Amino acid sequence: MTDPVIIAATRSPIGTAGRSLSSLTADRLAGPVLAATLERSGLAAQEISDVVLGNCMGPGGDVARSAALAGGLPVTVPALTVDRQCASGLAAIDVAAQLVRGGARAALAGGVESVSTAPWRHWPPVDGADPERYERAPFAPAGWDDPEMGLANDLLALEAGVTRERQDEYAARSHARAVAARDAGCFDDEIVTVDGVARDDRPKPALTVDKLARLRPAFRDNGSVTAGNSCGISDGAAAVAIVDETTHARLGVPGLRILSTATAGVQPDRPGRGLVPATRLALERAGVGLDEIDVIELNEAFAGQILACCDELGLDPLRVCADGGALALGHPWGASGAVLAVRLFHQLVTQREGGRIGLAAIAAGGGQGVAMVVQAC
Repeated sequence: MTDPVIIAATRSPIGTAGRSLSSLTADRLAGPVLAATLERSGLAAQEISDVVLGNCMGPGGDVARSAALAGGLPVTVPALTVDRQCASGLAAIDVAAQLVRGGARAALAGGVESVSTAPWRHWPPVDGADPERYERAPFAPAGWDDPEMGLANDLLALEAGVTRERQDEYAARSHARAVAARDAGCFDDEIVTVDGVARDDRPKPALTVDKLARLRPAFRDNGSVTAGNSCGISDGAAAVAIVDETTHARLGVPGLRILSTATAGVQPDRPGRGLVPATRLALERAGVGLDEIDVIELNEAFAGQILACCDELGLDPLRVCADGGALALGHPWGASGAVLAVRLFHQLVTQREGGRIGLAAIAAGGGQGVAMVVQAC
């Protein structure tokens, strides 16, 4: 057994669906990110044992393999696509870490989502009727409550007692933090220019609590979740290079040691809670407490969801996503978990301003969560 170490991490800009990256299929979006991550790692392509990518809505046919080839990886390097819905990118990193623990020398892992080019899907026709289009697969079988994500997280916020005011305040802060980080160049080292695009589309410098308060509930009458305190539907890709300890020592570069990973399940009708038990389990496995974590990156799918999870964990929301999160940057579903890992790498390793220990956690459709604890080394 060997502790896996992340030695390089990059991401594409995050583009709002239909905007800057909308012409790129998933493989063309992930390919340049994989190539850049490999280059920064200092590894030879032949040292890569596998490529593991998360993806939710792509064309099928093993998106990771197509992306690896698009990124210039040798045909001898295999690839695996992982689907754990919104947690797919972090789950892919977990899979790659287990490959390294099991003896692989190095792997590339992350996630990609091109919502803009996702194919339309239809149920087969029944009794001669026209095929019926669906926008997402079921997250639970027939007979289970399977609400849409917005409604599920509106209800989660209601049950947790998270007010509309707190949600709007959190969302405004996420945008303000992201704008400040972008303007200070905090994202420059992690972003790979893709198809001429070098900046995230979404962060809004003028988004205030007052402006957010004017928006109407998006998912139920008298609800608290609006378009403003929800994440944006986005295109993007992110990847990391993971190596064993021997390779890390040979290269002599700083990195992030993966102390633990964890996956957990909750009730499918409240999927946003999934990151809570996953976080607790990852912390337990790492042997650290939440108060010992220096940098915390949680996927901000909805402000109400994150606040409900923070309240349940006893976590001060001010500690979450110091440079803004998915509310401001966007949520490219299959990539978002990997974006969290990239953010941890650059805060703890590249910038060396945030301490030594980091936590990434994300919830997923179907009532699941994935978490990872890392340490700068």
